[in-house]
Amino acid sequence: MTGGTIAPLCAAVLDRLDLAAPGRRLVALSGAPGSGKSTLSVPLAAALTAQGLPATVVPMDGFHLDNALLAERGLLARKGAPESFDLGGFARLCRALRTEEQVIYPQFDRARDLAIAGAGAVDPACRVVIIEGNYLLFDETGWRDLAALWDLSIRLDIPMAELETRLVARWCAHGLDRSAAEARARGNDLANAARIDAARLPADLIWSGQAAAA
Repeated sequence: MTGGTIAPLCAAVLDRLDLAAPGRRLVALSGAPGSGKSTLSVPLAAALTAQGLPATVVPMDGFHLDNALLAERGLLARKGAPESFDLGGFARLCRALRTEEQVIYPQFDRARDLAIAGAGAVDPACRVVIIEGNYLLFDETGWRDLAALWDLSIRLDIPMAELETRLVARWCAHGLDRSAAEARARGNDLANAARIDAARLPADLIWSGQAAAA
């Protein structure tokens, strides 16, 4: 993600965030699996910081339930679906990010396929936290309540065909052959993407890759 690409989104965020009052601002960056949340969030945080607004990224992925618990609940094959996350713990973290000076949070280790407690920290000087995840603007029980926590929300708008291309490439990079990668993407990731698309809440900004639309 080049600076030229991120600049319009950074400008839109700065234009819409109310920074007059003290305290942190929470920016939700929501999108389907493969939409580019991680790729976009880090340079956006860097661009905001360069504008004098210290920012960091907190991914929702740290709240994946452990594989043993998912297996016990019959959800291991659906890892990444809404019910495979610790929604209560994630909501408590988001509220703490607004009110507490330093916040410790879990991070997801993709290489080991598990969440690590206490692996990330938000510094007291941080003014903006970009929270990235699949279900931040999701209109289902429990999840829809998160929307009230966001000072600004951004939805990544990527066509389903492009999502499939990216997801298959991702699973191939993780060592699966083409056939297995396609099955993994279509059987779980794209099913989650369709579920998100069918129950999405309005966003303040929609990002298609080059420009932000209200």
